[in-house]
Amino acid sequence: MKTIKLIFRKTLTSLLLFISVFVIAQNKQLPNVTILATGGTIAGAAASGTQAGYTSGQVTIDAMINAVPGITKLATIKGEQISNVGSQDMSFEIMLKLARRINELAASRAVDGIVITHGTDTMEETAYFLNLVVKTDMPVVLVGSMRPSTAVSADGPLNLYNAVAVAGDPNAKGRGVVLVMNDWIHSAQTLTKVSTTAVQTFMSPIRGLIGTSAYGVNDFYRYPDQKFGLKSEFSVEGVTKLPRVDIIYADVDMPADLIDASVERGAKGIVIAGVGNGNMPKAALDACARASKKGVVVVRSTRVATGTVGRNVECNDDELGLVASYNLNPQKSRVLLSVTLLKSRSLAEVQKIFLDY
Repeated sequence: MKTIKLIFRKTLTSLLLFISVFVIAQNKQLPNVTILATGGTIAGAAASGTQAGYTSGQVTIDAMINAVPGITKLATIKGEQISNVGSQDMSFEIMLKLARRINELAASRAVDGIVITHGTDTMEETAYFLNLVVKTDMPVVLVGSMRPSTAVSADGPLNLYNAVAVAGDPNAKGRGVVLVMNDWIHSAQTLTKVSTTAVQTFMSPIRGLIGTSAYGVNDFYRYPDQKFGLKSEFSVEGVTKLPRVDIIYADVDMPADLIDASVERGAKGIVIAGVGNGNMPKAALDACARASKKGVVVVRSTRVATGTVGRNVECNDDELGLVASYNLNPQKSRVLLSVTLLKSRSLAEVQKIFLDY
């Protein structure tokens, strides 16, 4: 009898030890993900679950994490509140703060991936900016929602769940900054917002998706083919302010004096949201040429949703001293030109950058 008890005790001890080691091993296998919160609709709240109006940036990151069942089984999560604003109030100051914090976390090697909660209005600008200036190949994932946290069928919790799953996935490494929303994974290089209110508001119309993420299960299709991250030449180390770059919208009979006024107000660069293939009336083209002669870099982009703005196609960029945006829309062109102008460059060098990035 004593022998049986002794064997039972040893067996029970071994079993408990095995369970402890298994649990510890399982916990160690969880990736470390830091969530940097900036606000937006995903942190928004309304008086009722069925009203359209709401206030962005009302919910803290800890409250958002606690509202997502099962999210802590995906990763060991830490949250930091960088800001709490609607993305209409996003600024280069906040974006620089984000970039510095991401670079700090990457250098410390304390995390395996980073998630950034963000409003959708200017999400593509922040994503593209970070893609240019963060110095890491680990996953950096932006996430948001089109409905506030208090809404019926709020989309934020599942979006956040999938974003953490992507941030902790080794297969997401080396794909640059991405956006995860409504089961789709977009590259920062290609994504754009196409609807004011629809849940499926983001598209990547030119190069397509990076992959999909459904209930934490990821499927990756491709790697971005342009420069970003560790291969990017841009750095914001020591940068506290970016040069002024204005966007001017082209339309029928547009007044050329808007371009002259931008130069007079101190713009170092101007992006024209041109018609068609980056076109504009002759008076506006002449004003752009005047601006270029004064040292202001003028980029021709387009107000059209998709397509490439080619160089020397319908106007002589070489003669006028202008830069073609290629695949970048006006808002991303402004971001790229802003970081490009941190350093003195020739127009040929600027044009090469727009081709490479």
